[in-house]
Amino acid sequence: MPSQLEVENVTVAFGGRRALDGVDLRAEPGRVTGLIGPNGAGKSTLFDVISGLRKPVNGSVALDGREITKLGPARRARLGMSRTFQRLELFGRLSVRDNLLVAAEMGPDRKVASAVVDGLLDRLDLRAIADTTADALSTGMGRLVEVGRALAARPSILLLDEPAAGQDREETERFSALLRTVADDGVAVLLVEHDMELVMEVCDTVHVLDLGKILSVGTPDEVRSDERVITAYLGAT
Repeated sequence: MPSQLEVENVTVAFGGRRALDGVDLRAEPGRVTGLIGPNGAGKSTLFDVISGLRKPVNGSVALDGREITKLGPARRARLGMSRTFQRLELFGRLSVRDNLLVAAEMGPDRKVASAVVDGLLDRLDLRAIADTTADALSTGMGRLVEVGRALAARPSILLLDEPAAGQDREETERFSALLRTVADDGVAVLLVEHDMELVMEVCDTVHVLDLGKILSVGTPDEVRSDERVITAYLGAT
């Protein structure tokens, strides 16, 4: 069932410094929501709060109006939340198929896990490397397998942390098309990414985070023409 993610007034502090300061964000079913900003802006910290790896000092995280701020990562996963990480996190000694199967068996119905994996191998064009161990893959292909593993859990909320890192242009173009089909399935996709061409092409809404605060929210065209965003981020790329 499609879910809506709502983040309200989230604050995270490390010592005396606020890594996040009153952040609001919404990711809706059937849409790709972008989260961009300079290195150190707080993007991965916000992902950690959303996925339950870090507790905020203030603020809340909710799915479809149900507050989940105090729930751990496993509980959130069972509610339909799945994520990838900035650093590639695959089971290196397992095959591509088995990496997907691990996640599929944690989904809502273990009886269909094998069928889910077979479907993803075809959907992501991974059939030819299904029996290849993950540690033998290129970085770009590993990123795709990690996204496949996240999808294998049949999420309603998909958090992607720099999934296009290491991909060549052809891989990125295929990945862009994949994200649109995932959103068309009713999944709420939240994307952290430095590839601005990908962000501007695939996202419906973009949030710009700078120094722990949301600087701008709008369509790709609105954000791209915002002078504050140009000064803080886009003008420096």
